[in-house]
This record gives sequence, C-alpha cells and structure tokens, in this order.
Amino acid sequence: MAHGTFVARAFLLGSLLAAAAHAAPAAAASGKDVYEAKCALCHANGLAGAPKLGDSAAWAPRVRGGAASLYRNALQGTPRGMPAKGGDLRLADEDVRAAVDYMLQAVDAKPGAVAKPAPAAKPALRPRVAAKPAAEKPQAEKPAPVPVAQAPSAAPRSPAARANPNAFNRLLTPASERNPSPAEDGIHDPANPGTSVLQPPRASFQALPRATSGNYVDWVAALQAGGVQPRAAVEDSNALPTVMDLNIVREVKGSMPDVVYPHKQHTEWLDCSNCHPAIFVPQKGANQISMAAILLGQKCGVCHGKVAFPVSDCRRCHSKNKSPAPTADTGARAGAAR
Repeated sequence: MAHGTFVARAFLLGSLLAAAAHAAPAAAASGKDVYEAKCALCHANGLAGAPKLGDSAAWAPRVRGGAASLYRNALQGTPRGMPAKGGDLRLADEDVRAAVDYMLQAVDAKPGAVAKPAPAAKPALRPRVAAKPAAEKPQAEKPAPVPVAQAPSAAPRSPAARANPNAFNRLLTPASERNPSPAEDGIHDPANPGTSVLQPPRASFQALPRATSGNYVDWVAALQAGGVQPRAAVEDSNALPTVMDLNIVREVKGSMPDVVYPHKQHTEWLDCSNCHPAIFVPQKGANQISMAAILLGQKCGVCHGKVAFPVSDCRRCHSKNKSPAPTADTGARAGAAR
C-alpha cells in the first residue's frame, strides 16, 4: 500500500473515532450497566481467553497483579485480545474503572482489597549531627523504584503475535496465524470433545477461491462455482432460497464512488428476515448509514468486519463511479447541438 494511501486511511479512521467520541452518551449509572452493555459479550462466555464473571480461579492471577494493572489493561487494552475500553473508545475512564470494580466484586475482590505494590522501605534513622552550611547539605535519598506488577498472559503467544500491536484483531493477523483450528481460535471451547472433530478451516478452505481480506476466501465466487451449497432451511434440505436480484445504490457525498448494495449476493445466503426490519428499515430514506456507525458495529458493520469482509476493502462497496459533473463548456456544446 502506498504511504499516502495508508496515511489517508489512518486520518479517516482517526476522524471517525473523534466524531464518535463527541457523540458519546452520558456516563453510565453503574459498573453493572457498563459491564452488561460493553463487557458481557466476552466476559460472560470466556471468549478469546477473557476471565468469566465470577470465576475466582481465572481472576486470581489478575487480582494479584494489582488494581492499577487491571485498570490500565482495561483502559489501554492488551495484546492478548482485550481492546482498549472494551472496544468502545467513547466510554469515560471512570465508567471503565466502575466496570472493573463490578467484576472484581463478583469474585469477592473489592478494589481496595486488591494487592497493590508495596511501598519502598524508608531509610534507617541516623544520629542527629550538627547542621552543615546550606551548600554542603546532602541530597535527599530517593527510594528505589518499585516494579509494577504485570498481569500474566492468558496463553502462550508466538513472537510474531507479541510484536504485532494489532494482534487483538483477527483480520490483521499474519498469514501463518490465520484461520487457526477450532481448538486454538479463542472462540470454541477446547475442553469440549466436539471441538476436536470439527474440520480445521485451513483444510476446509484449501480448495475454495482466494480473497485478500477477512478469512481470505471469496465466498461469492465459491458459491457461483458450486464449491459451497448453503441450505435455505435447517429442517428441509430441498428448500430453495428466495433470491432477489435487486441493486440499491446509495449516493455518497464527496469524491468517493457511490455504494452499490447487491441483494442477489446477500439473499443467496440469507433470508430477508436476517436484516429487515431490525438492522435496516425497508423504506427509502429511513436508514441513516455512516462509516462511523459501521466501524462501531452498526448497520453494515453487524456482519462486515466480523463474519464478512472488512470495511477496509473500500472498493467492494464503493463500486459505482460518479457521473462527471456538467461544466459550462459541456452545457454550451449541448445547446449548440440542438
């Protein structure tokens, strides 16, 4: 990627996050509210190695690290999979700390009782001596710095993952770590006997057409070539999908090409009820869609960036070039031709 393109995208993402921060909601009423709204998705189910709410054994090594370490990890994120502020940078710092306090209370480890670094030992008292001139006064002895305890890693990680600041994002992992086996993907339960019988994605995806993003499979091409055959109904293997061959074009302000939403490719996989009316109201002008909302997991972001290709692949959606704007010269030529 050209340096200019990378900088432009980084600037766009920063602008969108800044705009979202200005629209942040009022502070949550309690740590429980913040937990249920932002933290329960991972901490209620143990996703990606997150310690479950109330699981004392899983929380014990983290509690020993100290309250400051827990707060810092929650606010800044960790390379092991914890995004900063649970993935919602709009949250106020005090709300994040309140959510941490709530989870600590669930394992009977209140914030005040969490182990904190021991203070440095005070220097021993010395006999009083005669005062010296001001210029000869010795400098006060500085206490030795106390190392800050770090929360232990939930699981061993490769050197490449430790060096990658985006390791928490499964869409930005190096090629050697993409599409791990179900027992290693941080989603399935490795202790469940059924996990071991699932086919590893690298083996099942081997014969499918390649893509440059997501899980690196071109699923539309795979469907058209017959490499995959989605079922329209779980109970009836002979049921046929209701495919709608209709494109919706959304005009975009600025220089970016307009967005084309193809119903055909979506309805070959999904029933209409998956999107309407909960995600999109089937009425012209009723859906306010922005890149900020998509990046926050709303509208198109409900799927794209999670189970469908990420929004960083701009041209997949912005695929209709704008018609050139008429100029005075072209208008004059059109009038002369009449």
